[in-house]
Amino acid sequence: MEICKAAAVGEQGTVSEEDLALIHAQSRKELTAEEVYTFAVRLCDNEIDRDGERFPAETLAELAKLFVGKCGVFDHRWSAREQVARIYKTELVREENARTGAGDGYCYLKGWAYMLRTERTKDLIREIEGGIKREVSVGCQVERAVCSVCGEDIHDRERCVHVKGRLYGDKRCWADLKGASDAYEWSFVAVPAQRKAGVIKSMGGADGLRALARKEPACRAELETLEQEAGLGRRYLAALRQEVVRLGAMAEPTLRSETLRKIADGLEEPELTALKRAYGQRVEELWPAGTQLSYETERAAGGADDEMFRI
Repeated sequence: MEICKAAAVGEQGTVSEEDLALIHAQSRKELTAEEVYTFAVRLCDNEIDRDGERFPAETLAELAKLFVGKCGVFDHRWSAREQVARIYKTELVREENARTGAGDGYCYLKGWAYMLRTERTKDLIREIEGGIKREVSVGCQVERAVCSVCGEDIHDRERCVHVKGRLYGDKRCWADLKGASDAYEWSFVAVPAQRKAGVIKSMGGADGLRALARKEPACRAELETLEQEAGLGRRYLAALRQEVVRLGAMAEPTLRSETLRKIADGLEEPELTALKRAYGQRVEELWPAGTQLSYETERAAGGADDEMFRI
């Protein structure tokens, strides 16, 4: 599975002797500090992104080794003429005070890249320092995308019926990208976009509707209202699914609750409502409601039982 994630260019700094030694492991000749320009990039992190996917910390650690030595290009054009920089070291940075949407400590993969100071690269260096060239997109390969709800491969529709971004009871569905097997390259990009089977995510730029809403108060109020209504809708669907599972367990005792829950999780509101109605009718047939009040029949029967006490 090919994955592309967009990140951001980070700080620039002086070239230390330690950095030069690591750079020399990539170069064919020893370079001086004056010949190279270094900068840091945030490659990817363990936060749930807008496509409902994330790299767990163990996957980031696997990618840290794979990205050392990988070249930087433009717009994912795999051409030797596009090569402008190369990563010479990486580090998994943890920010334990920050929490992700999955509930664990936030961390991200940081990479340091170098390029040669030449006539060709001087404009690019100025654009990096000026904040023009800020976002990069990284390409890598992972073995599987694991559903956070059921633990199955989220692309295996026979085993997993969950949809990324939806709420199932008190669990939100996302895909953990696991088993990093390769890192291809990282690219300077203008606007992150979908590419082949991979996905490009933005970490440093605007965040869609919320970014636009911040510029317009009326839009911000409308967006907040829509988010509240969406929250109510998600809670209603969660309650509806629970009711379908409850009635289904009564109507079909041979079906396990786990099976019923998987069926309900894969349905939308119209199908859930129809299934609830059908299960409800079945439950009424199996266990019809009894009469709580009784009249003449019970009084007559009671009178017969009292005959022995009459004088």
